[in-house]
Amino acid sequence: MQSRQALQMARDEGLDLVMVSPTAQPPVCKIIDYGKHKYLEGKQGKDKKSKQLDVKGIKISPRIAEHDLTFLVKNAIKFLEEGHKVKVTCMFKAREITHPELGRKKLETFADMVKDLAVVERPPSLDGRLMIMVLNPKPNIGSKKNAKAEDKQDSSEKVQNLRDGENSAPQVAQQSPVPAQEGEPKATS
Repeated sequence: MQSRQALQMARDEGLDLVMVSPTAQPPVCKIIDYGKHKYLEGKQGKDKKSKQLDVKGIKISPRIAEHDLTFLVKNAIKFLEEGHKVKVTCMFKAREITHPELGRKKLETFADMVKDLAVVERPPSLDGRLMIMVLNPKPNIGSKKNAKAEDKQDSSEKVQNLRDGENSAPQVAQQSPVPAQEGEPKATS
């Protein structure tokens, strides 16, 4: 179809003529609402950005105590269950850098504690005074999170009374009204 005819058709319908493939022979065009097209394109771009994995950081030292390490492992497990990557950084101060094997040992211990939930994407490597390790969540972690959500009872579901096997709401004990005290004066009208 001639470009003038296509342009006239688009104007008649109140839409735009958009060139899809200018390098093709003959060039390919579409009659669409360009504003709506850009809006949907931007909306799809935002959805893709939100699905990207965040990288959460945890900092340790080669002299970290066992309890502190287990506390940071719990934080890392929480991040991994949410689907985030975890970057574990071991910082060396002053003369600690002369024994990098201590930091490597702590990072390997850390990785061993989360091995059920994570895969080591980048093994411990020394970069100046920092030794960095990156952990990636295993792909089946999301199913465990959904299983926990399924265990919870919906508030709209009925509670089963175990005595008679019937579905019923929990019974609330009703109190009888308090009788008036004899010594009090009565109001007369």
